[in-house]
This record gives sequence, C-alpha cells and structure tokens, in this order.
Amino acid sequence: MKKLAIVGAVIVLLFAAIIVLTNMKNNEKLENNPYGTDNLKQSTIDLLDDENYQNIILPDALAEKIESGEGVVGYFFSPECSHCQNYTPKLMPIADELDVQVDQLNILEFDEWNTYNITSTPTLIYFEDGKEVARLEGDAPDETTRQFFNDVVLK
Repeated sequence: MKKLAIVGAVIVLLFAAIIVLTNMKNNEKLENNPYGTDNLKQSTIDLLDDENYQNIILPDALAEKIESGEGVVGYFFSPECSHCQNYTPKLMPIADELDVQVDQLNILEFDEWNTYNITSTPTLIYFEDGKEVARLEGDAPDETTRQFFNDVVLK
C-alpha cells in the first residue's frame, strides 16, 4: 500500500512540475507580446515566437491603415486552423521575397469575421483607397499567391 501511495505522489508531483514549467514558459513568451494582453489562448501563445507570425496587427490599427487609403494586405488567420498552419509558412517567405508587407490579424483572438466578411481561414485581402480590391481564400498554391501579389498588390 505504501508503494502505491509513493507512486501516486510521484505522479502528482510530475504533473505539478509540468504545469509550473508550462506556466513559466508561457509567461516568458507573453512578455512584450504584440497582442497587448496576457489573456491569450494557448494556440496563440504557441505562435508568439514563430518567425512566420511576426507581423501581428490589432483590429484598430488595421482599420486605421485601411481607412488611410494606403495599400494594405491583411491576412486573416486562426492558429487552430490546419489550413492556416499549412499556408502561412508558404505565404510569408513569398511576401518577404517580393517585399510585400502582410499584416496578420488573428481572428481567434479578435472576432473580426463579420467586419471583413471572412467566411473561412486563411483569407488574404488587399485593400486600397479604403476598400477591398481583391481576396484570396484558403490554402492557395505558391504560384497563386505570387500571382495575387504581382497582379493585385504590386501592379
């Protein structure tokens, strides 16, 4: 009976240690995060140090950029979307190669589905003069993404 109690105690201690270490790591990641809050879902926290998710923009800042009339590429994603997880690592290197600024809005954290008529993720939208010009939805092939940038954004 003592052995069972000792094994149980060790298991409880291991789980407690895992929880403490995870919380410590999350707190470290949350320092100076671009979301302006520490109340983020775990899937978002997991992306904070991912090189493909470093152009995060907040909803008000995106709306301000769009309203200014300048050309804006908005990328609407969810960290829990498998298509986004596949597309973003393809999208961002192409954007970097073509020197296109892509502002990333996490719609899991910010419910902007209706604001921009987002029906699925990922969605890439180009705005100019305060209006939507074109959009690309889903996990598009590399060539389709290049064509979108070249024909719509860089024209």
